[in-house]
Amino acid sequence: MMKMKLLAAAAVVAGGVMAIGAQSPATAHHAFSAEFDADLPVALRGPITRVEWINPHSWIHIMHENEDGSEQAWMAEGGTPNTLLRRGITRNSLQIGTELVITGYQSKDRLCTPACRANGRDITFPDGRRLFMGSSGIGAPRDGADPSEAPRED
Repeated sequence: MMKMKLLAAAAVVAGGVMAIGAQSPATAHHAFSAEFDADLPVALRGPITRVEWINPHSWIHIMHENEDGSEQAWMAEGGTPNTLLRRGITRNSLQIGTELVITGYQSKDRLCTPACRANGRDITFPDGRRLFMGSSGIGAPRDGADPSEAPRED
């Protein structure tokens, strides 16, 4: 009888440890407002230099040409790879060298080493297709770009 109680207690402890471990990735996920500034919108144009299909956010790197003709590396955060795929953004549509327009919001720190960072909202392809690339429900400004969001109540 004592052995059964000990095994049951061990199972409860092991289950609790696994539940805590399963929640750890969620605690590492950030809200929009923790890293990005809704008052710093950006519109970036340039060729893709790198794509990172990683969780919890994908990253699209582009080389943006500034108004003075200088170039600046930018990396725009998007939703998970699965989210992008469901919205029509695929590995084939994100080929190195493809010219994109990405709109979004710059990081609060405004640091640009090794690249400036932005939370991407929309991505526009050379053929004119415009797709939502952001993550909904994380506190980014609701601007109607995400079809899964409830309309703004102003």
